[in-house]
Amino acid sequence: MSQAVARDDSAVSAERRGAAGFILLDRPKALNALTLPMARTIAAALDDFESDARVARVVIMSAGGRAFCSGGDIRLFHQLGRAGEHAAQLDFWREEYRLNRRIARYAKPIVALVDGIVMGGGVGLSIHASHRVVSEKCLFAMPEVGIGFFPDVGATYALARLPHRIGALLVATGMRIEADDVVELGIAQTFVAAERIAALAAALAEPGSLEAILDRFSTRSPPGRLIAQGEEIGAWFARLERPAILEALAKAAGGRELAAAALEAMRTTSPTSQAIGLRQIALAAKLSLEETLRVDFRIASRICRGADMYEGVRAAIVDKDRNPRWRPSADEPLDVAAIDAYFARLPPSEELTFAEPRR
Repeated sequence: MSQAVARDDSAVSAERRGAAGFILLDRPKALNALTLPMARTIAAALDDFESDARVARVVIMSAGGRAFCSGGDIRLFHQLGRAGEHAAQLDFWREEYRLNRRIARYAKPIVALVDGIVMGGGVGLSIHASHRVVSEKCLFAMPEVGIGFFPDVGATYALARLPHRIGALLVATGMRIEADDVVELGIAQTFVAAERIAALAAALAEPGSLEAILDRFSTRSPPGRLIAQGEEIGAWFARLERPAILEALAKAAGGRELAAAALEAMRTTSPTSQAIGLRQIALAAKLSLEETLRVDFRIASRICRGADMYEGVRAAIVDKDRNPRWRPSADEPLDVAAIDAYFARLPPSEELTFAEPRR
């Protein structure tokens, strides 16, 4: 017997089933893109489940079959920004980043069942969970450079710790990777065939060892391709600076398919976003998750008042001409001081803060 905990029009439902609290992202026509009401419903459900002694674990999963969560609702962010409603944009990011940290510091295990597309805000809901499960339908990316945004949700905290600077590759290019690489890189720990995800979800409602349940359903994923090219990737991204990376990729592109694809991506996506993302990778390797999220919020508070995010969303989502006009363009030099400004501290009253985790 399931017991409802919360349900409203936010496209998220939450209920207790046996020993587990389930949070279902249920906005399939929008690929479960995250909105502020959804983030608030998830946070409220985590509060309820944390104080419910019957709940041994929390499961975050999705409806629709195509996506776990494709990111934030970028069309809405575009509309808010064009209307000058930056406070509303920042309200979303503030609560989203607090939710990301809440997932990471939660008092009970959280299992993210990623059975489909997981990008941007969806990465924030899953990568910080204690147990991360993917199926062969998983398609992972932080594709923000393509819309003139930046890799947020604390993702660079994890990506900066991947071997061979692979995190820098993913951030600077927006490259999509599949389940084999996701598991081999440790972004997820467990591979479960898509046809068994529903059965796994049912089993997670049973009492008993979480690890034993996951082991019952886990199988070996195919080998990934990025680790095998790790030494080359590490050489291309040895210096976390856009000009040096472009030069290294150009030299390798003639004989390496991956280098050619990375070079093409960096020539067509936002140079400013690339520079921001590379700086984030350099910083996050030495920061806590909380510090990483504070840096993300500082960047968000500035980038929403810039030009590239609106131009990128226009080209990709609104007009769909796929011809963004970045400022500066790929052929123009970046102003280092302008990039520095994105990372500067905010006034104390505007900095991102966190409540202490509930215990």
